Amino acid sequence: MLIDSAYSVFDAWSNTNLAVYWGQDSSNHQKDLRYYCEDDTIDIIPLAFLYVFFGDGGYPVIDFANTCNQQTNATFTNTTLADCSFMASDIQYCQSRGKIVTLSLGGGTGVVSFTSDDQAKSFADQVWKMFLAYEWQSGGVHRPFGWAALDGVDLDIESGTPAHYAAFVNQIRTHELKGTRRYFVSAAPQCPYPDENIGSALDEAPFDAVFVQFYNNYCALSSPNSYNFNVWDDWARNTSYNPSIKVYIGAPASNDAGWGYVNTSALEAYVHDAQEKYSSFGGVMLWDASEAHDNDRYDLSAKKALQDGPHAHSGDDLDPPGSLASIVSLPMPTPENARSTLSPSASIPLPSSPPGRFAFEGTVV
Repeated sequence: MLIDSAYSVFDAWSNTNLAVYWGQDSSNHQKDLRYYCEDDTIDIIPLAFLYVFFGDGGYPVIDFANTCNQQTNATFTNTTLADCSFMASDIQYCQSRGKIVTLSLGGGTGVVSFTSDDQAKSFADQVWKMFLAYEWQSGGVHRPFGWAALDGVDLDIESGTPAHYAAFVNQIRTHELKGTRRYFVSAAPQCPYPDENIGSALDEAPFDAVFVQFYNNYCALSSPNSYNFNVWDDWARNTSYNPSIKVYIGAPASNDAGWGYVNTSALEAYVHDAQEKYSSFGGVMLWDASEAHDNDRYDLSAKKALQDGPHAHSGDDLDPPGSLASIVSLPMPTPENARSTLSPSASIPLPSSPPGRFAFEGTVV
């Protein structure tokens, strides 16, 4: 996907990124995906959710509320997998605007878990073929988004058993290593550390970012004495498998979106503090797009807070002399940054640092 030069390009190394979930119609006024890509406000859009791993026919189940779901849209034969191929043009439109569009797995009502590493790897193979691969054979492969290829996956795991997610992520990275295109892998842990559902995988596999949910818990943004971004920053720099991982402040986009909502002035203060103090800070995550738009464009206020911070920076600010400053693909994984305490044979090497900018191939929609 070629990027329209009039729009900014997603910069994974910046500390001004805004991730906004789309798909669950939290406000009951959700618009089509394209609607939320008309300006430069949002950088990352996780599509929520693939919420059942193993549905009818062995295929996963996706649900995007009023836009596409297995009850009101056609499904693939002998499955409960919705055919959302009409969304392909919206996905590619968002990508042409320099945004990355990923698939979020799990959610609050997710029916998710693995029984073994082999099952997790097999599921990663399936997700790769169905949602991520640019080159795929139509025979025997259900593609819910048709020709559109997503830019990565997000793990919002809030139920089931916590085991084997590292194997899933490492298998996604194995596929990535076979090509030249970089994929973005994130997780959305709860703010209590360590997260009981995805915490072990975060220590054992190369994630690019964590969208920490600082809401619906004692460490919510509305409880400043218990707010614990410093704990997550320490984990990112000293424990995470990827020492260059970015930590995002996850926030509800309205009072109705989750307990712990704070007004735009308070969010701005949190953002500027994180930009000043924490090298791991990558930006803000909001739940969700519909709530943000209904709440006087809370997403615009969040983006302004990020960009106006006295310690805001882009990846270009960190590029060493002589490095590429133009739009480039993220470097492919190399072993140099792997934690020395981990066995190289146990997991996939990390992306080299800094990660740089994403680039897309194809034609502009």
